[in-house]
Amino acid sequence: MKNSLFLTLATAATAVVFIAAKPAASTAMTTPVETAKTAPSVYDFKVKSIDGKDVKLSKYKGKKLLIVNTASKCGFTPQYKELEELSKKYGNKVVVLGFPSNSFKQELASNLEVASFCEKNYGVTFPLFETVSVKGDDAAPLYKYLSDKTVNGAVSDAPSWNFCKYLVDEKGHVVKFYNSKVTPLSPELVADITK
Repeated sequence: MKNSLFLTLATAATAVVFIAAKPAASTAMTTPVETAKTAPSVYDFKVKSIDGKDVKLSKYKGKKLLIVNTASKCGFTPQYKELEELSKKYGNKVVVLGFPSNSFKQELASNLEVASFCEKNYGVTFPLFETVSVKGDDAAPLYKYLSDKTVNGAVSDAPSWNFCKYLVDEKGHVVKFYNSKVTPLSPELVADITK
């Protein structure tokens, strides 16, 4: 009888251990596996400066970015002046990055001409980059990222004209798109930069 009782208790103890262990193993097996890719940030991109040098956008970590597709022969070209003012006035909070584009057939023929035009006519000192396409299948990788909400997590707007703007936060994530009519010193844009 003693042996029978001991065997019954031993079997019960094993069952308790097995039952206690089973939910933990089951929970581990049913934990969802992360399958969605983490969206890259703007900091993952490398672009060419207007004078042809490689620039990693990660060099701007810790500051907001205002990425603008620019053109030298457009009705919105005077926005260069406000972009320069914004850069000087709020440079401690935001870095303006200008990407000349001929996507709307209003840009000069060479990067050298663009740089000269911007400096001579608007005193541009903020960073300018090589002329890129900003829409369609031939859009530069950065602009494909900026306009694809499935990858950037926030914005699906591609530039519809020159001087469209993307605001990127201090961590390199796209937060907002502004069309050409939103000027660089507009209350809306300045408020978003200074918050």
